[in-house]
Amino acid sequence: MKKILLSVVMLAAVTACKDDETINNQDLNYSKLPQEFPFSTMSTLNGVGIINGGFGSGAAAHPSRKGEFYVITDRGPNTDYLSGKKFLTPSFTPTIMHFKINADGNIEVIKYIKLKNPSGQPITGLPNPAGMGSTGEVAYDANGNILGTDNYGLDSESIVAAADGTFWVSDEYGPHIVHYSAEGVELERISPIGVNTGTRKLPAVLAKRRANRGMEGLCITPDGKTLVGTIQSMMYVPNKNAATNKTLTRIVTFDLATGQTKQFLYQQDGGASDSVCDITAISNTEFLVIERDGNFGSQGGIKKVYKINMAGASDVNGSDLAAVDGMKINGKALEQCTWSEISAAGIQSVSKTLAVDLVAKTGYEHDKFEGLIYLGNNKIAVFNDDDFGIVDDGNGNPKAKILPKTGKVDKGTMYVIDIQ
Repeated sequence: MKKILLSVVMLAAVTACKDDETINNQDLNYSKLPQEFPFSTMSTLNGVGIINGGFGSGAAAHPSRKGEFYVITDRGPNTDYLSGKKFLTPSFTPTIMHFKINADGNIEVIKYIKLKNPSGQPITGLPNPAGMGSTGEVAYDANGNILGTDNYGLDSESIVAAADGTFWVSDEYGPHIVHYSAEGVELERISPIGVNTGTRKLPAVLAKRRANRGMEGLCITPDGKTLVGTIQSMMYVPNKNAATNKTLTRIVTFDLATGQTKQFLYQQDGGASDSVCDITAISNTEFLVIERDGNFGSQGGIKKVYKINMAGASDVNGSDLAAVDGMKINGKALEQCTWSEISAAGIQSVSKTLAVDLVAKTGYEHDKFEGLIYLGNNKIAVFNDDDFGIVDDGNGNPKAKILPKTGKVDKGTMYVIDIQ
């Protein structure tokens, strides 16, 4: 079994994978932390190394084995270009990494799980075609040539490790929630649009997510019955110009047994440019969520975790789940309404309180704080998305993603932190 060291900073000891399953701190050795992950280089473009990283778009604890975790990549290394993205490694397959903390204090990779279509063939991160989850983005290769689409392509953003060994993954394209086998083979794709993998659907209004801001966070309730997902930012309902409530985004729940969905409103602090990046369950009604902006923590970035309670929140699914604009208030979509109008209609958003400000507490320096796991006993594990060590140079070409505080290339890092 190959040992690989993941870049880890431990600010407190892990104490539990679940509330009812406490980890004995004596069992785990953190004396060697922090450690850096020795990423390999997938390719080199214009002298810039693209690392085999990206693990941290989402994270989950193993449902029963202490000290074991899963992290997932997104669609792969990319840069902005014209009406879409340059996919710098077009054949890249979104991948889950399963790892554990060894008795010697090192991080050991147990295995990599590449995501596959229902036939068992590896998928790519290329966009879906029209009618299957397209966001309108065009995919280009590194030279600016137009690439094709992938019916099963995924911009994976969060992961749930189910008790039966399977995985649920959230996606920003469709948006989709996709069920994968333990080996990464697609079993079901749940979507607001006509993807023919079954009868179960998400509310049609969710198809009006913004490109690259779809289903971002995903977790499962401790009773194992319900998936809970977050839309990253305000959706364009009824359209881009008419959507005016920049701080409104949505949480959707999906009952695994019945397929029943519900929607709840979440009020962001920072508005449409900020992101609700992941969610993790404390109880069946209480959760922790990430709010972040796109700046590095050492340059004034916002990286916060909020505790939310959905017990008193209003379900805004409405009576017609096929309604493309969802529930309305006085003829207006929710994204067109002010919070005062929403309150006057008797609709209550989820309550929230600050659990921790990572920058204030730890000096957190990364920009993309995207993975979150509740470990029990008021402790969380958090992960960053390192973007495969590259960023856009402004012309659609890659340049090294450098942390301004240290001058080093950004790499996937895990922190364990106390919360309020």
